Amino acid sequence: MNPDKKIIINGLLDRVNASPYLIVIDYTGLTVQQFTELRNRLDTGGAKCTVAKNSYMRKALAEAGMPDIGADLTGQMAYVMGDAEVFSAAKVIKNFEKEFKKPEMKVGILGNAVLDASALKSIADIPSREAVLSQLLATILEPATRIARVVQNKFNPDGDDSSSPKEEVAPASEPEAAAVVAEAPAAEAEAATTPAAE
Repeated sequence: MNPDKKIIINGLLDRVNASPYLIVIDYTGLTVQQFTELRNRLDTGGAKCTVAKNSYMRKALAEAGMPDIGADLTGQMAYVMGDAEVFSAAKVIKNFEKEFKKPEMKVGILGNAVLDASALKSIADIPSREAVLSQLLATILEPATRIARVVQNKFNPDGDDSSSPKEEVAPASEPEAAAVVAEAPAAEAEAATTPAAE
């Protein structure tokens, strides 16, 4: 075997062995700029998009003991692999296809299972592990949050956050207030009728 060919196949073999998944896409019709954009988006999600001769990838997959998908490796194929979850890579490709009408997911391998295009699109709709954990945490915390709200409303219905009670000045009752007001004019009248001391 040509030494250069062997080096390329070994490089593909290393990537296949390091990745928990492989997604094969047909990138026919993508411009260089679009392909670069796809690679950048995949890279953000922890995936790499590799272009290689289909015959080289067939050889690498065979040496890795992966399922035989050789019949699907025809045309302008690119290979998406990564060290993160398959969900994010599949989602990037599906969203990109929705935006640009290409590339097309052809086939994939997850573990030892062969996935067709419809299965890959279904995987793209599954939330990531982080999203699932976040939803689970929110579900677990919701009852506790609800209980805290009920307790707070029970013991502090006005929504006052201060823990120490405030001293309030009670307003004078109406009869008391009237008496105070009446007292002042009476005192003034008495002063007016009393003759000043000479």
